Amino acid sequence: MSTEPRELTPEALANAEQALAEQTSESKTLRVIGWFSVGMAVATIGIFLGYELRNRYKFNHRTPYDFYANAGPQTANDFGVGI
Repeated sequence: MSTEPRELTPEALANAEQALAEQTSESKTLRVIGWFSVGMAVATIGIFLGYELRNRYKFNHRTPYDFYANAGPQTANDFGVGI
């Protein structure tokens, strides 16, 4: 067994660099996709929670007049062109 260092051919070195670059590129791509997914999930949860909180706020701040808003005679407004 020899202890001499092996020389890499330019082709082998280029292949190794290309494999490392592809692995790094794939890793970065997956990281970007993962963070984008997390961001979209946070935005979706925020929108849903905001909607629910607003509905609860509106429901809890009704006035007594709101309970009777539809009470009383319903008048029909007739609009038309007189001939």
